[in-house]
Amino acid sequence: MDDDRASTIPTNLRLLLVIEEISKAGVPVTPTEVNIALGLPKPTIHRLFATLEEEGFLQRDMDGRTYSPGPRLRTMSGGILSSLRIRTARQAILRRLSREIGETCNIALPDRDAMTYLERVETEWPLRIQLPIGTRVPFYCTASGKMYLSSLTRAHLLKYLAATPLDARTPNTLTDHDALFAELREIRQQGYALDREEFMADMIALAVPVPDTNGRLMATLSFHAPTQRFTIQKALDYLDAMRRAADDLAALVSDTDQE
Repeated sequence: MDDDRASTIPTNLRLLLVIEEISKAGVPVTPTEVNIALGLPKPTIHRLFATLEEEGFLQRDMDGRTYSPGPRLRTMSGGILSSLRIRTARQAILRRLSREIGETCNIALPDRDAMTYLERVETEWPLRIQLPIGTRVPFYCTASGKMYLSSLTRAHLLKYLAATPLDARTPNTLTDHDALFAELREIRQQGYALDREEFMADMIALAVPVPDTNGRLMATLSFHAPTQRFTIQKALDYLDAMRRAADDLAALVSDTDQE
């Protein structure tokens, strides 16, 4: 953005433009990196970041330099995705998928330190795992969480692994950082993630990414099932159906953006 354009940006629009650039980046950013697109005076861009941080829309990362979406911005984005019109269509997609697979299907969003369930359609089986909307589950031992971790840059993934104790939830939980890192690289290549009884005993899960309009992971689509009914191989038989549903979910947001 040239100097003339920057000087004409209305004051009440500048905060929104900062948030827009942060959402485009998809990774923690510095004020200087955001300002490459905006071209605002240096004191102005730092003042805007300070305001957004103070009000909870941004939060400073552990390195002290970069910023990520804060709790208010994450809540706001979840609210947008939960708008009634989108939710009606989203529920229809999940119900169709749940009927095809015969198990509970979920949409989850990455939060600061966990995946949060945004939407779900329950199986009709009396034996089912109760993980209601709003449930927060760890990144490192769930299919949806590992799917998200695999989308991070190498630098940010290594920071996460260095700061996170891999507590054993079950005997199958990966508690070795190198082993988890190797699996996340494989997940990134194959485009899906599995939970092999790592989060809860006797439960498996399969997750695929729901991309945003820039092709980055926006959310995850997953289903989980008790091992009495499902094996890993049987879960993978539904991979194509999961990917089609994820594409349909992604289209809901892109169609809204174009209106």
